[in-house]
Amino acid sequence: MPRVHVFSRDHINTDEIIPARYLTTDLDKELAPHAMEDYDKDFAKRVQPGDIIVAGEDFGCGSSREHAVWALRGVGVTAVLAPSFARIFYRNAVNNGFVALECEGVQHAFQDGDEAEINLEGGFIRNQRTGQELRFLPVPQFALDISRAGGLLEYMKAQEEASQHA
Repeated sequence: MPRVHVFSRDHINTDEIIPARYLTTDLDKELAPHAMEDYDKDFAKRVQPGDIIVAGEDFGCGSSREHAVWALRGVGVTAVLAPSFARIFYRNAVNNGFVALECEGVQHAFQDGDEAEINLEGGFIRNQRTGQELRFLPVPQFALDISRAGGLLEYMKAQEEASQHA
């Protein structure tokens, strides 16, 4: 069961997600040790593959760096839930096969370390400790397909390959 890491402050920007001093690479695994470093220096040591971030409003504001998504993906985070996202972060998430879900009030429903059940198709997240369930708009099929393919580029390659064999 995935654990939740709560960053409830509003307006967490991309420089806090991955500091600019690490933008010398585009490799997820090289960015991973520095994910959220300036906000929580021990985050990358605590997070486990499959964990989830719950955050406040306007998550991912600031510069449009894709590195923010790559760092979170590289450290093993599978989804971020927040009441709202900066549009460019949200689009970078979709394009890179990363799940960003808008969910009103989510930052108040969890404590750091809670376990969560998340159902993308059904559109809900449940706090296993409290039983509280919150709904979000189900992920559109195209976004699920892009995520399962590993990103927009991989999705487009697979579509092209399928059309050549049809």
